[in-house]
Amino acid sequence: MLSQRLAELRNALRKAAAAAGRPMPTLVAVSKFQPAAAVAELADAGQRAFGENYVQEAQAKRAELDRPGLEWHLIGHLQSNKAALAAELFDWVQSVDRTKLVDALAAARPPGRAPLNVLLQVNIDDEAGKHGCAPEQVQALAAWVAARPTLALRGLMAIPAPHADPALRRAAFARMKALFDALAAAHPGVDTLSMGMSGDFALAVAEGATMVRIGTALFGSRPAPGSRDRAKAG
Repeated sequence: MLSQRLAELRNALRKAAAAAGRPMPTLVAVSKFQPAAAVAELADAGQRAFGENYVQEAQAKRAELDRPGLEWHLIGHLQSNKAALAAELFDWVQSVDRTKLVDALAAARPPGRAPLNVLLQVNIDDEAGKHGCAPEQVQALAAWVAARPTLALRGLMAIPAPHADPALRRAAFARMKALFDALAAAHPGVDTLSMGMSGDFALAVAEGATMVRIGTALFGSRPAPGSRDRAKAG
């Protein structure tokens, strides 16, 4: 059952944090391609933060669930032409990597809502074709976000290259922690370093992750490709 997997994962996170002498990170359950019923089951077991990759999939899922109190994170690449809808639907956007997107999100955040929580996505391993700003662009992009009152700069997110050697992954996480520390020194509201997934969260926690994004370890294998194809419209 999902509730049992959640309990096991929380225990694993607790152990990883204790071994590293760090606080237990926030868990974002990556629910992309999962049915609303699975989200509801985890919510009933106490999970509150859920990560989605596609705006329209998240919109449909939220409408079906109609569950107040859940926290929705956009963790996939966001096209600027969908920023307006994202600014309405989500509590966090973890994949901000360019000034054009910052401007679009800031302009579209509805009046009266709390500022939209923003993480800057960093292409920490300089991978060709991967989204994210370069490490040397972090401070300038952060200043761009911080100047928008409808946005709240909260920190950084990264998906390091899937090296087979754990030492290489850990080194990437360590570089992210150094970037995060420098950003937090310049911006007092910065408190979130989102890194680590099902296969490497223990390494990420050891290097200072305050938030992890986990799907497979919770939900099992993803649904059939047909579900992915339908979701890509979002």
